[in-house]
Amino acid sequence: MVRLHLKKGNDSLFLHDTTVKQNVAELVSDILAVYDLRLKVIRLCDEMQSLAKHGHFMPPNMQGLTEDQIEELKLHDEYEKISIPQGGSVECPDPIGRRSGKAPNEAMAEVIMKTITDAKEGVSNKLTAVNKTLTVKDVQDCLDKLRGAIMIVYPMKLPGYDPVQAEIDNCEDLSGTQASLEVIEKDKGSLWWAGKELMPEKTLEDYVGKNEKTKIVVKLAKKGSQAPGREQQMTEDQKKQMMAWQYKKQEELKKLHTADDGDDYYNSPWANQTL
Repeated sequence: MVRLHLKKGNDSLFLHDTTVKQNVAELVSDILAVYDLRLKVIRLCDEMQSLAKHGHFMPPNMQGLTEDQIEELKLHDEYEKISIPQGGSVECPDPIGRRSGKAPNEAMAEVIMKTITDAKEGVSNKLTAVNKTLTVKDVQDCLDKLRGAIMIVYPMKLPGYDPVQAEIDNCEDLSGTQASLEVIEKDKGSLWWAGKELMPEKTLEDYVGKNEKTKIVVKLAKKGSQAPGREQQMTEDQKKQMMAWQYKKQEELKKLHTADDGDDYYNSPWANQTL
């Protein structure tokens, strides 16, 4: 199998196994399936963290309003008596007014937070350092665990407009958000290797040859975007180590040169001073 180390810009993403015979268009599609699902897990983890701390999402027309304003406008959160966490809630107001402030109790919050930690580890780019690939099944397993935790803590479900529930139901609206810029649609991605864009009609073999044991770094980008920067031949740490080694060698050479100057060798133990 050919092992691809996926990067976006200079950021490491994940490892992906394929064959030299695979068509590039199919390869891009397979990679984007992992990439976009992984982004979904990361988004869901972030929103679940906020949920564990401040409870369910407020109705859009009540977000950011003070209690006095809500009372004056006679607004009502219809999910206040529906989206009740298992074991009851505790008061923890949301400083930005997006969430209700009726958070899960400590035990239920721990269920959410532990699941978040496990899911983040399951899709972490640190997996590349231990040479572990990431597949759609791996990411889907993390997503299923997150969904399971929400079902445990909120058996009566969350409001459909809560970003957590929207992600679970695949109804998320990312328009106008920073997250939307990260998503790459299935037919709008491209791969780059060695400064060249891999053409969709070709196979990987056309670029890397027939060796199935090849490991290469490829850059993921949106179609039509400028070519991503080439991979550095040496990391910053490697550069520092090289400079330190060169400095050490220079200092050693200076000491040798100083020792060779003058007539100091006359005082050496091996010098015959009786002659």
